[in-house]
Amino acid sequence: MAALGERDPLEVLTENLTTTTNFLNTVPPDKHDYAYQEGKWTFKEVILHVIDAERIFTCRALRFSRNDQTPLPGFDENQYVPNSDANSRNMESLIKEFRAVRNSTIELFSNLSDEMWTRYGTANDKEFNVLLSAVIIAGHEMHHLKILRERYL
Repeated sequence: MAALGERDPLEVLTENLTTTTNFLNTVPPDKHDYAYQEGKWTFKEVILHVIDAERIFTCRALRFSRNDQTPLPGFDENQYVPNSDANSRNMESLIKEFRAVRNSTIELFSNLSDEMWTRYGTANDKEFNVLLSAVIIAGHEMHHLKILRERYL
């Protein structure tokens, strides 16, 4: 993914644990439930979407790393977000959940062998490998943080 350049995705995920947490802690409370346009997700919904996607891509990485060849389904973010109840939560709980999920992701990726990183599986009718899952998690987060900075603040 171009957003990472030549950077190691595990290093990006580790670095972004701090930078994303710091950023989220600076967001004014009046922006937490803000959506920049009718029909767009709120700030809190975007954060929970990033968390949900990380969980899904980490689960894929786990299964692929263990050589699970079971084809995995896709997921519809437009079904997940309205059913997430993100707007009833406070920002502190979302930050806490982000940190917990990210720490778990880092632990998984930190303990994979070189061979595990290269294993493939199928999800959403597409072939992925473990490394690509890590790159997608990091790039997806960066993509949404850019949108939050540009359109929400």
